[in-house]
Amino acid sequence: MRDDLTGRRKSLAAAFGLACVAVLLAACGGSTASSTSPPAAAADSAQDKLAQIVGRGTLVLSNSTTYPPQSMLVPNAKRLDSTKCTNSQLTAAEVTGYDVETGKALAKGLGVEPCFVSPPWSEVVSGSWGDRWDIAYRSGAINSDRMTRLWITQPYRAEPSRFFVRSDAPFQKPSDLSGKSVGACTGCSHELYLKRTLVLPGVAFVDDVRNPTVVGYSEEPSGLKALADGKIDAFLCAEQEGRNAIASGLRLRALDQPAFTSMLTGLVDKKSGLDDAAFVAKVNAVIEGLHTDGTLKALSEKFYGADYATAAGQFDLTVIGQTVR
Repeated sequence: MRDDLTGRRKSLAAAFGLACVAVLLAACGGSTASSTSPPAAAADSAQDKLAQIVGRGTLVLSNSTTYPPQSMLVPNAKRLDSTKCTNSQLTAAEVTGYDVETGKALAKGLGVEPCFVSPPWSEVVSGSWGDRWDIAYRSGAINSDRMTRLWITQPYRAEPSRFFVRSDAPFQKPSDLSGKSVGACTGCSHELYLKRTLVLPGVAFVDDVRNPTVVGYSEEPSGLKALADGKIDAFLCAEQEGRNAIASGLRLRALDQPAFTSMLTGLVDKKSGLDDAAFVAKVNAVIEGLHTDGTLKALSEKFYGADYATAAGQFDLTVIGQTVR
């Protein structure tokens, strides 16, 4: 799968015709992190998402720029003059973090340049992106609600979600938070969990918190700060996000029992107006290659000091029952 597919197209065309080439490219176009040559477009770029990306030469990724260590700006970074990214998009040199570097590795596997935009999270999970970006790596978890609007790709990170409370709070286990005020990211799986509407295909979770008062926050850091200030009783978020808050000086602690483990995935808009099947298949192939060769594990250990990648690579995507078209 690491062959120069353009060269293969020429040789196969002589023997079998262009129609066979299109089939082969759609079925076997997987590329790993080491690929640098763009795959040949197997379809009309006006109708096929993968062909559009390859023809344009850029992969437009949705990321936050204020969500370390997942995504953050690079201080004093210089934009390359030769970039294909538009003036409204950030280039690879300007952003970094685990989510960002995953997106860069995916773009490399597709043989195109990564470009980054930062729309509000609510726009990402709502779908109907209008082709303003191609895929979102925003620490978004697989859940049944998102699956109604977004295509799910192979998870790139698996991270426990935990309840955080103030250091001097009496709470010891999730059930102690029943009836208490608990914060979560608005539109996130954590909010759905607290509202008892979360369905996680292929993932089991503890459901011990009864009738909490759910308080939504646009971003986790503001919710964790509100917790430290005594405005709420607890906050539910990804393990590392809470640890970051503690490292920053907030007097918080995590409850021992995780609520669930999020399978964090790349998200693709179902209403792009294009055929997404080849693109999603290619993304899955590249991400699987990044798991196999240890790239994602190394990135996780670099940015988190822990391996959040291996379990994601072992997740069986077929359990979600998705048929991409």
